[in-house]
Amino acid sequence: MIWEDLNLELVFPKLEVRNSSEIMEKMGSVFIKEGLCKESYINALIKREAEFPTGIDVDGFGIAIPHTDVSHVNVAGIGIATLKESVKFTQMGTDDEEVNVKVVVMLAIDNPNEHLSMLQNILNILQDQNVLKALAEAKEKEEIIEIIKKKENE
Repeated sequence: MIWEDLNLELVFPKLEVRNSSEIMEKMGSVFIKEGLCKESYINALIKREAEFPTGIDVDGFGIAIPHTDVSHVNVAGIGIATLKESVKFTQMGTDDEEVNVKVVVMLAIDNPNEHLSMLQNILNILQDQNVLKALAEAKEKEEIIEIIKKKENE
């Protein structure tokens, strides 16, 4: 259960940003402040996102899962943001298809062997339209955690 220890400091309801880089800067700076990641984390996120986009269209609802390699991470962690207004991310596996993202799950991965299973667990939860809609409407950090835990326990 990867959501069990979701740190309240890494939950951002109704985050106001203008673009994907600003999301990575705002969320990434908290990952660094909390000691999960090194100073290089934000630049590494932005660079990796440009090379390997993480936007995903889930039946018309955009999510993104930015992350970078383990060399920028001290301790594993997950952050989640719901965005006040959607921002454009490039669709995973493409160079030019855009996705209007409303939910961002940012990862700090410290073990490269757990990377794929962590992504699969996240996608299992976020492929549910009802979960995505509930997250997008959530106004409180605790509410976001409860939505995720409830889905995970189903």
